[in-house]
Amino acid sequence: MNTTTALFYVFSAVLLFAAFRVITARSTVHAALFLVLAFFSASCVWMLLKAEFLAITLVLVYVGAVMVLFLFVVMMLDINTDAFRQNFWRHFPVAGLIGAVIALEMAAVLYQGFYVPEAPALSEAAIQAGNTKMLGIEMYTKYLYPLQIAAVLLLVAIIAAIALTLRRRKDSRAMNPSEQVRVKKADRVRLVKMKPTIETPAAAAVQPEGKQ
Repeated sequence: MNTTTALFYVFSAVLLFAAFRVITARSTVHAALFLVLAFFSASCVWMLLKAEFLAITLVLVYVGAVMVLFLFVVMMLDINTDAFRQNFWRHFPVAGLIGAVIALEMAAVLYQGFYVPEAPALSEAAIQAGNTKMLGIEMYTKYLYPLQIAAVLLLVAIIAAIALTLRRRKDSRAMNPSEQVRVKKADRVRLVKMKPTIETPAAAAVQPEGKQ
C-alpha cells in the first residue's frame, strides 16, 4: 500500500464518520460543522483523484458559501430540534437499510463509468490543456442548459431561505432602515422652555388661621 492509497482510506473514513454525525448530532450547529468536515474530506479525496478544480470548488462554494448560509438560517430560525428527533433511533435501522439499497443501486449504475481499464485514452491536446480547462469546455458547451437550470434552482432556494428568515414573529425585533433615514430632529427631540426661577405655589403660600 502506497501513500496515496493510505490517504484515500483515511479521508474516506473521516468522510463516513462526519456524514454519520451529521444525522446523529443533537445540536443543529454541530451537525452543520460535521457537514463542513465531510465536505473538506470529500475535497481531499477529489484532490487525490487529480480533480483539483472539483476539490477547490467544493471548498470555496459549499464550505465557504453554502454552509455559512445554512448556519445563518439555522441560527435565525431557532428550530426546536427535540421535536424532530423523537423516535429517531427507532426508525434508524429502516433508514439505514434504505440508504444501503440506494448506495448499492448507485454503485450498480455508476460502476461501468468508473471502470479504469475501459476508460478512453486522452489525447495529447487534452493532457496539455489540463483538467480545469477540459471541464470548462464540457460544461459550457455540452452541458450549458443543465447548468443554467441548476443556477435557477439555486437562486430560488436562496430566495426561499431569505423569505423564511424575514417572516413575522412575535419575539423578533427589527428596525425599518427607510424610517431611520427619514427621521428628523423634531421627531426625536422636543425642546421645552422653562423659567430660571421656580415660583412658590399659591396653595402653599396661604397658611391656615392660627398657624404661623
